Amino acid sequence: MAQGDHDLNCLNIDDLEKLAYTRMDKMTRDYYNEGADSGSTLLENLKAYEKYRIRPRVLRDVSIIVTTTTIFGHKNAVPIGVAPTAMQRLAHSDGELATARACKKKGIAMGLSSFATTSLEDVAKECDGVVPNVLQLYLFEERAHSKKLIARAKKAGFKAVFLTVDTPYLGRRNAEIKNQFKLPSHFKIENFACEEDDEEQGADGGNPRTDNLPANTSAKRKAKKGSKAGYTDGESRVLPTGPITFHTHAANPTLSWEKDIEWLKQECCPEMEVWVKGIATAEDAILALHHQVRGIVVSNHGGRQLNGALATLDALPEVVEAIQGKIPVHVDGGIRHGTDVFKALALGADFVWVGRPALWGLAYKGQEGVELMLKLLSEEFRLCMALAGVTKVQDIAKEYLVKIDKSGFVSKL
Repeated sequence: MAQGDHDLNCLNIDDLEKLAYTRMDKMTRDYYNEGADSGSTLLENLKAYEKYRIRPRVLRDVSIIVTTTTIFGHKNAVPIGVAPTAMQRLAHSDGELATARACKKKGIAMGLSSFATTSLEDVAKECDGVVPNVLQLYLFEERAHSKKLIARAKKAGFKAVFLTVDTPYLGRRNAEIKNQFKLPSHFKIENFACEEDDEEQGADGGNPRTDNLPANTSAKRKAKKGSKAGYTDGESRVLPTGPITFHTHAANPTLSWEKDIEWLKQECCPEMEVWVKGIATAEDAILALHHQVRGIVVSNHGGRQLNGALATLDALPEVVEAIQGKIPVHVDGGIRHGTDVFKALALGADFVWVGRPALWGLAYKGQEGVELMLKLLSEEFRLCMALAGVTKVQDIAKEYLVKIDKSGFVSKL
């Protein structure tokens, strides 16, 4: 039962995770919560925050705490955004719409997955320009699909695309394989639903993608059922076929800095900024600067891609050092408490994105659950700032942290 401003069943994100566990079916729970292979990188994302302790300062009038920060020209209530996560209607029937309503109410930026179960237009309409939206983008091998999606996002007022760059191949997720995971038939990947309809029936009753091809090619394509991933045949690349699905179309091993970033900027700018999501090294951060992207998200895909990779918090400092403040650096992965947000900012991040906790909030109570998640993190972050002796987000710096090594010794940063 709730008492005052507290939900006594859920006083922190750990409580929220446990509550969500009982409200998701096994297939959904495993899909959302699993990491790649043994899950060691997923675990490291969490453990990385335990390596740092806060150095609080005292006797610093903290009667007024300002937690706001600016992102894409909007004042965000806290330096936290809801990260793009796929297929949110698996967690709650309102899915991404509930998340959008919660973000709008709390003044929080929202990221939308390309593989959402709600269209980008409906999410943008729900947010109504009150908070910024960004589109997480998988750049498909058949660029025409991505070109259409980008044009729609621009028209809907999205502020940026976050190009996912750490999925040339999909990581091995064993529970997904065991469960034979697939989206239930009563849901659709809404951003591509219209394309599936076009596949099935052109305006004249024909198939617009096959009718103009040679007769034998058209017949072969029409005979194919379902979707198939692309593959390399000798020196030739065979493109994915069939309706767009995550498992067949999201991975793109042909992506490269030289070939794709300039094309993407031409498609997106000036209406939308181009960011890269999945940077984990100084070398790639420098390449991002060279190719003039507008921002970086330090990410390892929630530990779902390369198992054994660096935790995002461990990768953050070298990326920040390489960027030297020339473009914003955001980070995601492993954030479960307001003190985690403080630590990430102290290590140089400008902003953090939170993924799984939003899904747990959805599973718990839909929009109200996402609002609760944001309330918990925001209040914890504000309290951490006050007790650390910081009154403004921009004043959070590495002087407020020490690091604990494996022997338990403390060292200043």
